[in-house]
Amino acid sequence: MPKVAESTIRRLSLYLRFLEEFEEQGIETVSSEALAGRGGTTSAQVRKDLSFFGSFGKRGLGYSVPELAGRLRTIIGLGQRYPLALIGAGKIGSALVQHRGFAERGFDIVAIFDRDPEKIGQSWNGHPVRDISDLEAALAAEPVEIAVITTPADAAQDVADRLVAIGVKAILNFAPVQLDVPDVVVVKTVNLALELEVLSYALTNR
Repeated sequence: MPKVAESTIRRLSLYLRFLEEFEEQGIETVSSEALAGRGGTTSAQVRKDLSFFGSFGKRGLGYSVPELAGRLRTIIGLGQRYPLALIGAGKIGSALVQHRGFAERGFDIVAIFDRDPEKIGQSWNGHPVRDISDLEAALAAEPVEIAVITTPADAAQDVADRLVAIGVKAILNFAPVQLDVPDVVVVKTVNLALELEVLSYALTNR
């Protein structure tokens, strides 16, 4: 299979959400035009995105909603559950723990860490906030492949280094800093300030 761009995977994720909405409405088939209209793209782009992964649908009949949704879940890797570790029990961390969408998609926060003595020992959704000094021992007993970092910028790289050393393969980073990790580790950084600046530009240049 040729290398698939991240932008394509993002669109597949959007298509899956639209298909799930169609399922809830009892819609059994959908056209590429309908998916394109919901996703703000073109029907040609929808067909191109799907073509990376095989043949879907029938000309003139469209796509079977439940079949395509099932195929996309498999492609994206949602057929299994992923335990996650959260490092940083601040406001962003609290919001993420309470976000139901993670568990609905198969992502389960199973360990939470912080260095603040006032937070250590608190229970968040049934999980105790653990001392960051226990990171290695705790994740050796309950390994995870994905971790979420919501620490201040000055602590994020050290946390990332420790996570990489114990075998974490993917990091979702909310700290306002670029992380330096080996090529075998996937890092996605969520920069809220950058996203707001993009919105600011759009408003300024309407």
